[in-house]
Amino acid sequence: MNQRIQLFDVVALTEDITGAGLFRGQVGTVVDILSDGRAFEVEFSGKDGRTYESLGVRPDQLMVLIYEPAFA
Repeated sequence: MNQRIQLFDVVALTEDITGAGLFRGQVGTVVDILSDGRAFEVEFSGKDGRTYESLGVRPDQLMVLIYEPAFA
């Protein structure tokens, strides 16, 4: 399933971004669309709701998390 990433989507990293201390599977929220969708500002927060990292990420480094049944 190839879903277009949108503002406020909950996403997970598909690869490590070790320079930022982030690893595959970490979850964040898209807070801005950059360069006409060629990158996204993603905020990564802890369980307490505090942001611990915010950075621009390419779409190929993200997957949208789906919380409801997806119909073909």
